[in-house]
Amino acid sequence: MKRVLTAAVLIPLVILALFKAPLWLFTLLVFAVAVLAAHEYFGIVKAQGYRPFELTTYFFVALTFFLCYKVADLLEELPPNTDPGYTSPIVGLLSLWAVPLLLFWSPLLLLFMSLRREPLSKSLPDAAVSYMLLPYLAFTLATLPLMRAPVNGALFLLYLMLLVWCGDIAAYYVGRAIGRHKLAPRVSPGKSWEGAIASIVGTAMVALLLMHFTGPVVDAFRRIHLLPPRNVGVFRQWQPDRPIWQVAPFAICVNIAAQFGDLVESAIKRGAGVKDSGTLLPGHGGVLDRIDALLFALPVGLIFYLAGFIQYFATV
Repeated sequence: MKRVLTAAVLIPLVILALFKAPLWLFTLLVFAVAVLAAHEYFGIVKAQGYRPFELTTYFFVALTFFLCYKVADLLEELPPNTDPGYTSPIVGLLSLWAVPLLLFWSPLLLLFMSLRREPLSKSLPDAAVSYMLLPYLAFTLATLPLMRAPVNGALFLLYLMLLVWCGDIAAYYVGRAIGRHKLAPRVSPGKSWEGAIASIVGTAMVALLLMHFTGPVVDAFRRIHLLPPRNVGVFRQWQPDRPIWQVAPFAICVNIAAQFGDLVESAIKRGAGVKDSGTLLPGHGGVLDRIDALLFALPVGLIFYLAGFIQYFATV
């Protein structure tokens, strides 16, 4: 019951933040989630005997979000009828140089700082677990404002999140009902192959169903003011054909990535001997427990987004 009630509260808040919050507020909210998840991550690694560089890593997390926000802010200023694949020179500069430089220099700085650690044998492990937070949490969550900024990016993100949630629900209930063959008993004894397969099939079916009814969903969102009224001057008709050969692979790849994300977090917790990453969300554990699948699904979503999948949401 706690699990259902928590979801009933969180999902409407997530939808409101996606569609109604200004970009700066949306970025700040995602950053707050990243900080909470990072706090839980540090608790898990410290339970394994590591001593992460917390303050320095938090600084890198904040810098990552700042850079991605600046890129997202520039993308949001593009005209509504701009091609989704277009990027301005400044966006390209920040994307191709600023973020990769952060990715390159942050581990070097952490390694330099670790030279003062005693015993010296802890230097590399402490620097490594600190740096891993960046690709695991910071860079993945920072893609949310990037994908949300362009026209109808919020709709694409909602679609992506619904696929992750539906896959998780299918795996949980089917696994409990008929799960017999363990998927990864050493990492997560409760997960089964039956649940994993049901998750993939269910996600693909939901993806096709949602894509088929995207138009009516958009109209419904306009009626309740989640989306702005249709701009007739730049209106673009919905793409009439959304081929299965694009929708189904997208859903399957997102689902498989999400399941890997769930397993990875389970492995991290089991290595530390903890059941949940935290207790903030009743029935769900911690923040990291709730977003573990999304952390792996977001990079996959970004790849499809940049490859042109966003065209099926490009109407204003």
